[in-house]
Amino acid sequence: MVSTPTLVCVHAHPDDESLFTAGISTHYCELGYRVVLVTCTNGQLGIDSEQRPGSDPQHDPALTRSVRAAELQSAASLIGYGRVVTLGFDDSGMKGWPQNKSPRAFINVDIDATARTLATMLDEVGATVVVTYDETGFYGHPDHIMANRVTRRSLDFASTPARLYYPVVPSRVLVEFVERARALGLSLPAWVLDAGRHVPDEMVATTMDVRHFAKVKQQAIATHASQVDNADLVTMNEQLFELLFGTEYYERAWSRGPASGDETDLFGGL
Repeated sequence: MVSTPTLVCVHAHPDDESLFTAGISTHYCELGYRVVLVTCTNGQLGIDSEQRPGSDPQHDPALTRSVRAAELQSAASLIGYGRVVTLGFDDSGMKGWPQNKSPRAFINVDIDATARTLATMLDEVGATVVVTYDETGFYGHPDHIMANRVTRRSLDFASTPARLYYPVVPSRVLVEFVERARALGLSLPAWVLDAGRHVPDEMVATTMDVRHFAKVKQQAIATHASQVDNADLVTMNEQLFELLFGTEYYERAWSRGPASGDETDLFGGL
């Protein structure tokens, strides 16, 4: 009996699944693949109901946690995830925030222990392709970097994954998007403005045309309504939104065996 191909995306916070990989999750769900989301933190340092960031002394982390949990379930269902696993660690905040020191913060986890937990889950669902951020966390967020470290280590313990990919954006695409957005006076979130802009085309192994899913991606981002720093992405015109979100680019970071045939399909050649 041939097992169902399974995609597992490992993300740091609620809303990352909508911002970074919603195209592939929706695409592979539509093809009948099993699509699983792992969210490492509860996102309690996101923007609260009074629009206060997690760095604000008056910020309400408890309410933010519950709101974001509900948003995550709704968005994940919208973009094809059949299963959502939350590891339950606390959001660590940006580099230098006092919450970095919390023993519950994701950046302070025991990497091997957490990786073994993740590996067990990967094998349980029969993960074929795993996706997470690169070593820079895409834009330097400490939790994204830890997601990379834990996921990479989990591959030493898991037996089913065949490949690991990182979502990337070629510098030429990102520069054009930022220039056009600024010309329109749009406010862009940190993950766009601080993203690594020096990803050359040759680092891209797989290019996925997901324009067909652009509207549902925008709806998923809108579902995380508490995160108002993404508001201009929600109302962005179709042409500009598709420039950044209509194509997803992936760097092949690891393969259990020789890899080929994945230029337009993360599962290609498997």
